[in-house]
Amino acid sequence: MTAVRDDFERRADPFRRELLAHCYRMLGSVHEAEDLVQETMLRAWRSYDRYDDQLASVRTWLYRIATNACLTKLSGASRRILPSGLGAPGDDPEQTLVAALDVPWLQPVPDTMLGLTADDPATTAAVRGSSRLAFVAAMQYLPARQRAILILRDVLGFSALEVADILATTPAAVNSGLQRARARLGDGSVSEDHTDEPSDPATRSLIDQYVTAFESANVPALVRLLTDQVVMEMPPVPLWLVGRAHYGQFIDRVFRMAGPHWRMLPTAANGQAAVGAYCRGDQGTYEAHTIQVFSVTPSGISRNVVFWDAHLFELFDLPRTLDATSSA
Repeated sequence: MTAVRDDFERRADPFRRELLAHCYRMLGSVHEAEDLVQETMLRAWRSYDRYDDQLASVRTWLYRIATNACLTKLSGASRRILPSGLGAPGDDPEQTLVAALDVPWLQPVPDTMLGLTADDPATTAAVRGSSRLAFVAAMQYLPARQRAILILRDVLGFSALEVADILATTPAAVNSGLQRARARLGDGSVSEDHTDEPSDPATRSLIDQYVTAFESANVPALVRLLTDQVVMEMPPVPLWLVGRAHYGQFIDRVFRMAGPHWRMLPTAANGQAAVGAYCRGDQGTYEAHTIQVFSVTPSGISRNVVFWDAHLFELFDLPRTLDATSSA
């Protein structure tokens, strides 16, 4: 039994990270994706004695289990969204901020969980592009089976025959579903303007300037780093704003409400540059506040999705507090 278990782990474990990325694209939730990868491995182990590598590769077999587990999970579930998916942008940066905790919000995923590294650009480019927040958010608007077909075909490169095997359907049905999924999304729905890699020197420099401006409470300097039509959204608050003026007014309000004393630590999420932001509390320590995920273009920062959830800091392996002498 030990030898069989060792053989299973040797063949299945190398696919854990890409299965996590797949489940995350399907579900929009890191925690649910982790649970389903565990469920996938458990189901695979239980049926390993019936696995026939003449019928399917280990990778295809695992994707069949994972995809169908995702489809079961999505049955009857509400799609995960960002505030920009709720309707028109707000026009009042001073409006009361009320968290909508009943909404199933899209979650960010740390690059480390996806195996994305700055020193391996060739093998991570496809994963990075298909994990960006804009792409994952767009996926949530597709019916579950169309979502699975598009991801399996266009992102993972499975053939129509392989996808038909995974979904227990026909290649003709797969091709039809793929055509409908592409049409439903439209040509520009899953892409932003050119978004630079988080490790790109120009991107890193721009984010460093943003951090310096934010930690100095220098709103004019911060606003100069933004594109004209920059978008800010802050789940779980169902508010999103467009434009430099609104962005600047909102940040000015943040400093008025929470004080001008902040620290930021760099990280990366969804193949994008990100920071963990800390606000100084009454005791002088800096408390975890938000995870901010940036879309950076040659023209500046075009989007900042500000996840107002201190529980995410553990997911990103960031401390919950910084002492008064800590620096970014």
